[in-house]
Amino acid sequence: MTYAMPSDTTTTSHDQPLLSASNIVVEYPSRGGQRVSAVAGVSFDLRHGETIGVVGESGCGKSSLGRAVMQLPRPTSGSVVFAGADLTQQRGRSLRRARVQMQMVFQDPISSLNPKRSVQDILLEALAVAGPASLSRQTDRLDAVHNILAEVGLDPVAAASRRPHEFSGGQCQRICIARALILAPRLMICDEPVSALDVSVQAQILNLLQDLKAKYSLSLLFISHDLAVVKHIADRVMVMYLGKVCELAPADDMYRRPQHPYSDLLLQSVAVPDPSVPISPTSIGGDLPSPLNPPSGCRFRTRCPFASAVCAEREPELRETSPGHFVACHHPLDPVRPVGPST
Repeated sequence: MTYAMPSDTTTTSHDQPLLSASNIVVEYPSRGGQRVSAVAGVSFDLRHGETIGVVGESGCGKSSLGRAVMQLPRPTSGSVVFAGADLTQQRGRSLRRARVQMQMVFQDPISSLNPKRSVQDILLEALAVAGPASLSRQTDRLDAVHNILAEVGLDPVAAASRRPHEFSGGQCQRICIARALILAPRLMICDEPVSALDVSVQAQILNLLQDLKAKYSLSLLFISHDLAVVKHIADRVMVMYLGKVCELAPADDMYRRPQHPYSDLLLQSVAVPDPSVPISPTSIGGDLPSPLNPPSGCRFRTRCPFASAVCAEREPELRETSPGHFVACHHPLDPVRPVGPST
């Protein structure tokens, strides 16, 4: 792509985080007037050019957090500051302009594409609705479509006139990435972008995202339940459990020395592609508690092997235990303990 960013883009110093989420709460109405707590007071900063991997079990609030950042829907409370502007205070045209800078790639690539439109029309629609002024002419837009298809590894001539059902799942995900990238965003939120793909295709898509991130100085919020996938793409990893952040740390530090018992159990459950490595007997006991009635104190205490009375009485605060490593636990694991086989 050769076109410039939209002229009304808000600019900020790279000394400031590109995205700053503060005390995000997301609740959904349920039967009997109850409220489901999907996200409960999550805060984090995303730096320019950084990838944060958000991991946890199904139902922990990962996708709800990503959608709250996009204001789809707005969070129940809290603030989302992107490029210096609080999106929760934006309405109408100003919010639409900000969203151009923030694009989302969804889990199911086939169902997120309009089956009645050709790939070219899908990408042209994005440009017609929110594209930069420099692409006002149809010929310029067509050139941009062909360029971005080539960028994501598709043949522009062969792909442009075809419809989504004529492509494989991996090819459809490349089209979804092209649709997001064609608007020249600064942030891409990837919500389980490879979980529906074969393992070999997953590696291709992850490598593509890494290459595009470096080429276009993108920041990524990468949501996944697969810690093995997150390990290869994230600069920092944020572990969530039942709407709360358990641990936030640089990726290498997280994988070598997790300090929250939940993070440690998740890492031990990752399959190692080596038949000589014995299967770990450790597993997370019990079921995920209902978000309608989460446990008091520490939400993980009902499944934690180290839980004590204080865990039920007082919610642990997220605190820094080493440079850049934050953990919310009354009984954090010893950071210098021996580690098992590498995952």
